[in-house]
Amino acid sequence: MDTLLQEAAETLRAAGVQTPRLDAECLLAAALGCNRAALYGRREGVPPGAASRFATLLGRRAARKPLAYLTGVREFWSLPLKVTPAVLIPRPETETLVEAILTCLADSASRPLTVADLGTGSGAIAIALAVERPEARVFAVDVSPEALAVAAENARRCGVEQRVTFLQGDWTAPLFAAGLAGTLDALVANPPYIPTAEVGALEPEIVRFEPRLALDGGPDGLACHRELAASAPRLLRPGGWLALEVGPGQAEAVRALFTAAPGLAVHPVVRDLAHRDRVCLARRYLAAG
Repeated sequence: MDTLLQEAAETLRAAGVQTPRLDAECLLAAALGCNRAALYGRREGVPPGAASRFATLLGRRAARKPLAYLTGVREFWSLPLKVTPAVLIPRPETETLVEAILTCLADSASRPLTVADLGTGSGAIAIALAVERPEARVFAVDVSPEALAVAAENARRCGVEQRVTFLQGDWTAPLFAAGLAGTLDALVANPPYIPTAEVGALEPEIVRFEPRLALDGGPDGLACHRELAASAPRLLRPGGWLALEVGPGQAEAVRALFTAAPGLAVHPVVRDLAHRDRVCLARRYLAAG
C-alpha cells in the first residue's frame, strides 16, 4: 500500500501537483470507497477493480483536474458538499465570510432572519448560514441552472432544503422580482474577483476546469462588487448587512464603492487566517441619512 502511494505521489509531483502525497491518498480512498484514515489500518491489498479506478483517477489528477472534481466532494464549514465542474470549488478562506456575517447577526438571535447569498454555486455559504441560524430564511441565487441543481442537492444532504429557496437569475434581479426589496437582514456573496487579463495566468486546476463565470470579475475584477454595492441599499432593511469577499489588494476599492452607495455605513475589513483582507462589510443606516 505504501509503495503504491509513494509511486502515485511521485507521479503527481512530477506533474506539478502541490500536495502529491495527500492527493494520492485521497484518490486511493475514493477508489476503495473509504476515507483516508482507513488507509492506514488497511492490511489487505488493493483489489483489481479499485486499482483500475485509482489509475484512472491518478491520470486525471496528473492532468491537473482538481481533486474535488475527481472525488466529487469538498468539505466546507465541516459540511461534506457535492461539487461538480458546474460550480466553483469552495475554498477554506471563504469560511471567513460565513464567520463575519454570523458575527454581524449575533445580536439578531431573537427574531427570524432573511438572508440572501448571491452567486451561490455549490450552495456552500447559503447552507452554512442555514445550518448555523435555523430560524433564518435563506435565498440562494445563481444564474446557472446546473449550479443550482448541485446546490439544491447539497441543501437536501445537509437537511436544510426546507429553509433555502433557490432562485435562478443574474445577481440581484431575482431578489427584486421576488419582492424582497427592503427585507434582507444580510446580503452576502463571494463574487468573481479575478481581473479578466489575469484569469489565464491562474493555476491549471482553476483556469482549465473551474467555471470562468465564477472567476472573471471584469477588467478590474470588481464588476460584480460594483453592481452589488449599488443594489444593496434597496434590498437591505435598516440595519441590514452587506458582506462581500474580495481578492488581494481590492479591499480599499470595494470600501470606496460602499462609501459611494447611498445609505451604507462602511465597517472594518475582516481578515482571513492568513491575515489577508478577505471580507468587506457595510451596514444600511438604521435611520435615513
